[in-house]
Amino acid sequence: MEILSIVFCIALMGTFFVINNIRRRSDGGAKLPPGNFGWPMIGESMQFLFGKPEKFVAERMQKYSTDVFKTKILGEKTAVLCGPHGHKFIFSNEQKYFTTFRPYPMQHLFRSYKKAAAVVAAVDETKEIRQPGFLKPEALKNFLGKMDSITRQQLEAHCTDDDENILVIKVSPLAKTLTLTLACHFFLGINNPGRIARLVKHFDDVTVGMHCMMISFPGTIFYRANKAADAIRKELLIVIEEKKRVMQSGSPMHDVLSHMIAVRDPTGRSMPEAEIADKIMGLLTAGYSTVATTITFLMKYLGLNPDVYEKVRAEQMGIASMKKPVGGDDEYLLEWEDMSKMKYSWNVVCETMRMVPPLQGTFRDVLTDFTYAGYTIPKGWKVYWSVSTTNMNPNYFKDPGNFNPSRYDEGEAPPPYTYVPFGGGPKTCPGKEYARLAILSFVHNVVKEYKWEVIDPNEKVEGDMMPEPQKGLPIRIYHH
Repeated sequence: MEILSIVFCIALMGTFFVINNIRRRSDGGAKLPPGNFGWPMIGESMQFLFGKPEKFVAERMQKYSTDVFKTKILGEKTAVLCGPHGHKFIFSNEQKYFTTFRPYPMQHLFRSYKKAAAVVAAVDETKEIRQPGFLKPEALKNFLGKMDSITRQQLEAHCTDDDENILVIKVSPLAKTLTLTLACHFFLGINNPGRIARLVKHFDDVTVGMHCMMISFPGTIFYRANKAADAIRKELLIVIEEKKRVMQSGSPMHDVLSHMIAVRDPTGRSMPEAEIADKIMGLLTAGYSTVATTITFLMKYLGLNPDVYEKVRAEQMGIASMKKPVGGDDEYLLEWEDMSKMKYSWNVVCETMRMVPPLQGTFRDVLTDFTYAGYTIPKGWKVYWSVSTTNMNPNYFKDPGNFNPSRYDEGEAPPPYTYVPFGGGPKTCPGKEYARLAILSFVHNVVKEYKWEVIDPNEKVEGDMMPEPQKGLPIRIYHH
C-alpha cells in the first residue's frame, strides 16, 4: 500500500521536492564522490527505505567505494562515509565540518505546532535538560532501584499464568510496554499501565514515520505518524496540566517533566506547554524504540543459544546470591555496584546490537566544504553515518554471522571505531547509560526467573531503520 501510494503521489508532491532542490547550492567543478543521485526529485529514497538501509549501503560500497559514496536520500544530496575511518572522521569533526541534521519527516513530527523555529532534536537534548544531568550516571543511580522493580512487575504481569506453567507470549509487545513504562516513569513521573499501553501503538507509528516519504493521506506511513504524534501531544498536554497541579500542592518532584515546567529563561518566562510536550515526546521516543528493539532480539539470541543463556544466568545468579533483602520481605533491588559485575551479560547485549543494530544510522548537515578520501563534500550536503559499514565486515569481526559474545572479552575487543552502536565523539548518544541500565535490569530479572524457547527461529524481520520480528517473536516461556 505504501509503495503504491508513493508512486501515485510523486507527481502531486513534485513541487515539494523542487522547492527543496532550489535551495541547494551549485556543486561547481568539485570532485564529488562516486555514486548516483538516482531519480529526479526522489533520488534513491525508495531503495534506501524499502530495500533495507544496511543492504543499500553494502551494495554501494561494493559498487563505488569502501570509503565514501554519494546518493540522494529524502530529498538531500548525501555523502555516506564508510568504515572505521569514516566513523573516526565524523566523530572527530563535529561542529567543525558537521552539525546535527534531522530528516524533514522527523522535524515535522517533533516541532511545536509545526512552527519551523521549534524543531526538537530529542536525542541531542536541550540546554535546559543538560544542566541538571538527568541522563548522567549519578542521576541514574537513584533510578536504578525503581527500574529494577518496574521490570520485575512487568515480567510477572506478562509471564505469569495461574493455570499453566508454560506460556506462549510475544516478546516484542512485552519489550515495548516495559521500555515505555520505564521512560514514562523516568521522564514524566507517571506509572499508569493502562495509560501507557494506549500510547504504545502511537509511538510505534511515530518511530516508523521519522524516516519515510513525506506523503500524507490515509494509508501512508507519514499520515499515520502525524496522527500518532497529534495523539501523543494531546495526551502529554493533559499530563503537563496534571503535573502543574501536583507541583502547586508542594509535592516534591524528581522527573524531567517537572524540571522543564519549573525552568525559566533569563527574562523569567517559562517554556511554553506545546514546546514542553514536543521535547518530552522526543525524549520518550529516544528512550523507547531502541531499547525495546535490543531487548527483543536479545531474547531471541539467548533462546537460540542455550550455552550463552547458561553463562548469563550463572553470572546473574551469582549477583543475586550476594544480595540482601530490602525491608522485611525476601525482595532485593539492584544497586549501582551490581552493574559492573555483569560483564558477560553486557557482552551478550553488545553482540545483539552488532547483529541487529537498534538504530541504523544518523544524518549530519555539512557546514563547510571539506575533503575526504580525495573527494570534496560541498557545504549544504548531508552526511550519513551508518553502523552497518563495519558490523558485518569479516576484516573486523571474525565469522560475523556467528553470535559470539566472547569477541568483546579483554584482549579480544574489536579495533577502534569498528563497533560504535552509540555513535562517538561529542555526539555520543546521551542515553547510552540509561539504555545500559534498562537492558541489564531486564536481563537480570528474566534469566533469574525464566527460561524460554523461540518458536520460529527463522521468523522474518521487518522494518527499515527500526527492525522488528514480523510476528512479534513468540516464545514458550516458563518459570525455573
